[in-house]
Amino acid sequence: MKFGAIDIGTNAARLLVGEVCNEDGHHYVKKISYTRIPLRLGDDVFENGKISKQKIKHTTDCLMAFHLIAGIFEVEKLRAVATSAMREAKNASKVISKVKEKTGIEVEVISGQEEADLIFGTFLLLDFDKNKPFIVIDVGGGSTEISVFENGKKVASKSFQIGTIRLLKEKVELAIWDEISTWIDTNVDLSTEHDLFGTGGNINKIHKIIGLKDKAPVDIKSMESLYKKLEKLSVEERIDKFQLKPDRADVIVPALKIYLHIMNRINCTEILVPKIGLSDGMIYEMYNSKLKFEYEN
Repeated sequence: MKFGAIDIGTNAARLLVGEVCNEDGHHYVKKISYTRIPLRLGDDVFENGKISKQKIKHTTDCLMAFHLIAGIFEVEKLRAVATSAMREAKNASKVISKVKEKTGIEVEVISGQEEADLIFGTFLLLDFDKNKPFIVIDVGGGSTEISVFENGKKVASKSFQIGTIRLLKEKVELAIWDEISTWIDTNVDLSTEHDLFGTGGNINKIHKIIGLKDKAPVDIKSMESLYKKLEKLSVEERIDKFQLKPDRADVIVPALKIYLHIMNRINCTEILVPKIGLSDGMIYEMYNSKLKFEYEN
């Protein structure tokens, strides 16, 4: 069964067409097709509080293309969700209505909590000791989600209004850094060692730039070194020297800043990068819902 997951983020919109496969009793999300369009809804929302007419058209055109791609792959179900930028856009309902009218796609605006829950769904498929305490950090364009787990169960989770686009637009309150630190101090037993996982396009790209093998963790010294190198360069120089796309070259530095702040507060020296995200979680959730429906009927 193939499913289509559309993630309308603050920086980009993504379509993942995938299926859940079983190999030697181990389930995993197989990625069949992946398309990413840098819509940058956050540029409008964090400046003006709403999405412009031009961006609404771009969003509608983007989802029309996604709908066609999903149709080519004959997906069982197509689900579309929107996150931080759409949560804050004053005209979100207008955008959603326009998309529905033009494409037939019903966009759901999900909370930061649901976003974190969907991402965690696929963590159950990863091969690691889930009884050991671990933390999942997802840095997006508009928000950052931190979730704490013990014995495979979530014990604390919070979505913070800090993200890469929000930082670039200088729309982040200085107090948020202390808020993150205080929350960590309150909800994480710093005397206990935690595995740390990072999700999102930026940490995936950081892992690739540093040149690590798939399952190798990224150490904090390498991240600090990369941050210092990139911070000194212009966006054009980052594109040239590190072969970055323009919409990645500007956001990767604030992403590193957020990850490093959290890692230092947790006293964590490395971060694991499973290269899964919201769209993977959506595929897995649709797969489980389909199985449940078939079982009950």
